Amino acid sequence: MAAKRILMLVGDFVEDYEAMVPFQMLQMVGHTVHAVCPGKSHGGHVRTAIHDVEGDQTYSEKPGHNFMLNADFATVDPGKYDALVIPGGRSPEYLRLNPEVIEIVRHFAAGGKPIAAVAHGQQILAAAGVLEGKRCTAYPAVRSELEHAGGTWCAVNESVSNAYVDGNLVTASAWQAQPQWMRKFLELLGTRIEP
Repeated sequence: MAAKRILMLVGDFVEDYEAMVPFQMLQMVGHTVHAVCPGKSHGGHVRTAIHDVEGDQTYSEKPGHNFMLNADFATVDPGKYDALVIPGGRSPEYLRLNPEVIEIVRHFAAGGKPIAAVAHGQQILAAAGVLEGKRCTAYPAVRSELEHAGGTWCAVNESVSNAYVDGNLVTASAWQAQPQWMRKFLELLGTRIEP
């Protein structure tokens, strides 16, 4: 397996597990992962949030860890990366308003490079206009955005532990789906893990 270079787009109040787990796991299997945030530099950090479904009408939010950035957003060249990861949480709400973020996402989509997005991360995909004709899922509250952007909604099972692949796109509904989400993303990357 050839190691890949992966770009991860994060912002303040990114979902803790949806950023930390793939960041660490992708490095564990030998890939290089650069986490970047608009307006922040290498060595800076973003605040994370821990989201959970606890019987309320929507998810709860608790403070998470500080997540260290290991690359500069201002100097990122998407052409030097093989794949893109977009975690969820609240950060996609404002990241999708950044024209540079949108251009980065469009670069990966146009090049057919693997893109992994989870939960609210699909808000960025919708804003970038890259979901037309794609089968995907997201956190259920994002369904209307996904469909208005031309995507076809794939139902979320009760445990929100499913993930979908459509071409170069791997989507999942929430952090509970990370085993399937990351397994399918690793398959797209050509990463082999043998017992």
